[in-house]
Amino acid sequence: MAVSIEIIKELRELTSASVSDCKKALDDAKGDIKKASELLKQRGLEIAAKKASRAANQGRIEAYVHTGNKIGVMVEINCETDFVARNEEFARFAKDIAMQVAATDPQCLKREDVPADEIKDLNDAQKEDFFKVRCLMDQPFIKDPKQSVKDYLTATVAKIGENIVIRRYCRFKLGEDEK
Repeated sequence: MAVSIEIIKELRELTSASVSDCKKALDDAKGDIKKASELLKQRGLEIAAKKASRAANQGRIEAYVHTGNKIGVMVEINCETDFVARNEEFARFAKDIAMQVAATDPQCLKREDVPADEIKDLNDAQKEDFFKVRCLMDQPFIKDPKQSVKDYLTATVAKIGENIVIRRYCRFKLGEDEK
C-alpha cells in the first residue's frame, strides 16, 4: 500500500519522528495513523531503553527566570556528547524542564527519591497521586499534559539518539527559605 505524503506529514507533526520513520511505521500499520503512532512510541521506548546504560557526561545548565522575576530555576541536563548539548532540540528540552520546575515546584526528581515514611500510610492510588504532584518525572508535562515528563524525556532520547539524564535542579522563590 502506498502511503500518501499528506499522511506522512500528519504523522510527523503528531509525533516529531523523522520522515523515514513515519513512512516505515505507516507501511507497517497499513496506513492506520493511530497504529503507526503507537508503533513509533514503542520504538522510541526501545531506543531509550538501549541508550539508558550509556554514560551521559556532557550536557548543559539551563536557567529560567519566570515573568515577574520572583521564581528562578537552574537545571542540569546531561547527554553523551557536547555536540548534542549544543543541539537546538536538546536546548529546547532543557528549557522546557526548567519551566516545568518553575511551574510545578517538584519536591524530588523521581519516586525512588521519596522517603519511605512519607508514603507508608498511603494506598496505591494515593501514592500515584502523590508521585504525580511531588516527583518531577511523574508529573504531567506542562506543555502536553497527556504525557508525563518521563514520557517527554523518552521521546527526546528517541529523537536525538543519545542517552539524556535530568541530573538535578534547584528552584528559588523570592522571600522563601531553603527547604
